[in-house]
Amino acid sequence: MLYEEARVYLDHVSKYGSVLGLDSIKSLLEELGNPQKDLTFIHIAGTNGKGSILAYLSQILTEAGYRTGRYISPTVMEYLERFQIDGKYMKEEEFAEITGSVKRAAEKLVDMGKPSPTAFEIETAIAFEYFRKRACDFVVLEAGMGGALDATNIIENTKLCIFASISMDHIGVLGDTLEEITENKAGILKKGAAAVTGRQQECVLRILRQKAEEMGCPIFLADPEKVQVMQRSLKGQQFSYQEYEDLEISLTGQCQIENAVTVLEAVKVLRCQGIRISQEAVRQGLKNTRWPGRFTVYDRKPMVIIDGAHNEDAAKRLAQNISMLLPGRKVTAVMGVFQDKEYEKMITIMAPFLKFVYTIDLPNRERTLEKEVLCERLKKQGIEAETAESIEEALRLAKQREKEDGAVLVFGSLSYLGDVIRLEEKAAERN
Repeated sequence: MLYEEARVYLDHVSKYGSVLGLDSIKSLLEELGNPQKDLTFIHIAGTNGKGSILAYLSQILTEAGYRTGRYISPTVMEYLERFQIDGKYMKEEEFAEITGSVKRAAEKLVDMGKPSPTAFEIETAIAFEYFRKRACDFVVLEAGMGGALDATNIIENTKLCIFASISMDHIGVLGDTLEEITENKAGILKKGAAAVTGRQQECVLRILRQKAEEMGCPIFLADPEKVQVMQRSLKGQQFSYQEYEDLEISLTGQCQIENAVTVLEAVKVLRCQGIRISQEAVRQGLKNTRWPGRFTVYDRKPMVIIDGAHNEDAAKRLAQNISMLLPGRKVTAVMGVFQDKEYEKMITIMAPFLKFVYTIDLPNRERTLEKEVLCERLKKQGIEAETAESIEEALRLAKQREKEDGAVLVFGSLSYLGDVIRLEEKAAERN
């Protein structure tokens, strides 16, 4: 199987949509010899911040000398970004070879009268087989949707469960209340594992503690109130936390400091489990972490800010960052959203910071909220807006509207940020 054939196969399987449950992934992995049983996992669930926490912790483990697999979704830059070892993407030939093996296993299940695995289940199996073949010491992975019935939750050898900020997410699928959604995400807890959580609402924390107690998992809380911020700018941040002084991160925004603090607590727990991680590995891991599309700032004229805020909680964090780092200023924005997201709430939160918005259709035309509909929703909330025919046109028009000392914000969904980043990199090369 060639790489192009493997991608065509995954596109074909994607027609089966997303199905929550562990029966199908269990059968598929059994056909492959259960590669997940030969791996050690750190599992991350939550609504916002999962990816950043994964990036920080994976980089720290790599700096500490461990071969570290990363399994992430969705991706920003390219498809193979979801399968990484020590920050390097899986090679096309490896992906093709392993996909061929997983395809044969999936077809065998169908021949036996079982339902075809979904695309995410197949990708999860590919990840586990890849990490087993490359003998990873640790695999850091984030739950795709929820926790309890997400395909990633088939794993057993979990060292640590980490909970990023939990808020309303996939309403009606994971639950109709924050408490129901939290119970679903808490499903990643495993007997014998420890748990770490970042800052949470009180009702969320209560449920996490209760579920951890039921599973016999000690749970540890990060405490952002103990952070001392030394320096904060559009290029990075410097802070101290407990025994750590003058730590540096290149990611901007208060939420990134909170994510880093959650990871520091995770490191503390891993050390108690006998995993050797030096202070220098922690420092270098935080400093060297890159995570595109999360308040990524391109120092151009005008400045371009790219952020994957795609729900209410993420929009609040984005608004906080703009208020903090661009005080008193409004921006021209490019916005595209999925129709199943809380875009009305996002618009309300961001309205005070927007002076003009160009709306676009997202690459995934089946899920996108049509640009004309989004444009009308913005206008109803008193925001000037126009549609643009493409991402490239929207970015060009937004830049033309801003002066050299102005700022352009691109937000609404992670799904098109890779295209924006590539356009900005090409612009930098021309200059």
